[in-house]
Amino acid sequence: MNIYQHFRPEERDYIDQVMQWKNTVELQYAPKLTDFLDPREQHILKTIIGENGDVKYQLFGGWPGAERKRALLFPEYLVPAQEDFQISLFEIDYPKKFVKIEHPNVLGTLMSLGLKRGKFGDILVDDGQIQFLAAKEIGGYISSNLESIGKATVQIIEKPPENIISPKELWEEHELTVSSLRLDTVISGVYNLSRQKSQNYIAAGLVKVNWTQIESPAFVCEIGDMLSVRGHGRVRLSSIDGKTKKEKWRISVGRQK
Repeated sequence: MNIYQHFRPEERDYIDQVMQWKNTVELQYAPKLTDFLDPREQHILKTIIGENGDVKYQLFGGWPGAERKRALLFPEYLVPAQEDFQISLFEIDYPKKFVKIEHPNVLGTLMSLGLKRGKFGDILVDDGQIQFLAAKEIGGYISSNLESIGKATVQIIEKPPENIISPKELWEEHELTVSSLRLDTVISGVYNLSRQKSQNYIAAGLVKVNWTQIESPAFVCEIGDMLSVRGHGRVRLSSIDGKTKKEKWRISVGRQK
């Protein structure tokens, strides 16, 4: 079976990586822990590993509503525990009365430390309280090097997992029909925009799929994709539910409130 035909050409490297993880677990009969994966990467991993083989998997991101999760691939004999995912929780202490820090500020600062995006998970913001999840192996590096965010001096405090906040990041599920799964058509349907306006946003570089700028209106959307249009918020393509009698696609999307 040609596994590549089910996915996008640009995803081949990641597919090869998942196959390599799977083979390593089979050969060594030992677990393999990945970095944090975005929803699309999780979907591909689930599809490739499947539910009925000798290699099993679990996903965990540090809290029940996690978007970014680490995957643990393991042989049948193993029963994974939460500690096996090696996730640390950090809180950012900063002068809340005098400065405002938001999700993009934290993300930008973490990236500027030279860390791969896969080394940390969700960034949680709730009423001025900010936490983020990171791979345990880089905890010491973050604690030593993250001293400021923007102009604010900050202190990084590691917290026990049970102290995690539940941010009020709510997703509203919507069902709709679209004439095709092309990016411009899906954006038109989801954000209630004209097709021309959607194409203009794409051409202007204002549209991202899975955190990557996409400039082709003909790009085909798939399950697990995270779409964002600058100024219009984020949408997750939750499911593709087949076609209507009029040959339109039925899709379900989660829209960030």
